Amino acid sequence: MGRYCHACTMPLEAPEVQGPSDNYCKYCTDEQGRLLSREQVQQGIASWMAEWQGIDRERALRRADLFMRGLPAWADDCSP
Repeated sequence: MGRYCHACTMPLEAPEVQGPSDNYCKYCTDEQGRLLSREQVQQGIASWMAEWQGIDRERALRRADLFMRGLPAWADDCSP
């Protein structure tokens, strides 16, 4: 099983998405590898969903929120 970003599920094997963190992609971290805020990551995921699925921004934000709840970085029983 491949490695994936714990905040957005981006595959970490792809060199173009690797950043300074072992658990998060470059889109979910700052230059030092620190995880961005949940809101910042949600905005990015929502933008991707809106474009990919052809949905409006509000619907994309709701879907991103639901999607993120199951990821290790954002799960209620895990600390980012």
